Amino acid sequence: MTASIAKTPAALRCALGLAVVFAPMVVAAMERPVSRHPTPSPIVKLLAGIAPAKAAPPPVMALVWKGADIDGDGASDFANPTGAAPRGHDDFGDGEFGARRDGGSRAHEGVDYVAQAGQTVHAPMSGYVTKIGYAYAGDTDLKFVEITNPALGYAARAFYVTPGVEVGTSVRLGDAIGKVESLQSHYPGITDHVHLEILAPGGDRVNAANLITPTMVAMATDTAAD
Repeated sequence: MTASIAKTPAALRCALGLAVVFAPMVVAAMERPVSRHPTPSPIVKLLAGIAPAKAAPPPVMALVWKGADIDGDGASDFANPTGAAPRGHDDFGDGEFGARRDGGSRAHEGVDYVAQAGQTVHAPMSGYVTKIGYAYAGDTDLKFVEITNPALGYAARAFYVTPGVEVGTSVRLGDAIGKVESLQSHYPGITDHVHLEILAPGGDRVNAANLITPTMVAMATDTAAD
């Protein structure tokens, strides 16, 4: 056999050599046909493994009370003493500035901010406690706290407050100045509140609702894993 191959022309010997090399591959291919679904490329696999981005949840909105900036320094100069909305209508009238009182013989000189008896009252303005007095002459049950800010020329009086400060005390905007007093013994069924009067330079009372306004803001949420 070896002698016979040696006598075979060179071209034929080359062809026979190639046949010997590739014949096993051909047989293997016939036994295992090419799949109709080729294996995805590595980049396709990578992209398929990346989870689609989750849509961001809607922001959580909250109501906050923003005080006016009277002196133009970029910071609020007034604050809501209870953090709640002004008193609406009840059997004793309305809590807004200028509301009718005593059958229309006088106007309401402040804004009533809804509260719960015993809750903390916050300083509606920075300054000094210049007076602690009684809400009604001859009645020592209900008191008010007066704060004066010499730099602004404004004063604020928070009524129906059990004082937690004394005359001469320096307070910052939002500091605790006392606790809300219940009004039920004087006005059964009324909405408990803090009556806030703002006195402008010169002593005229102005509408606190124009200086302390509500706005909706997006609150930061904790995105850390549990």
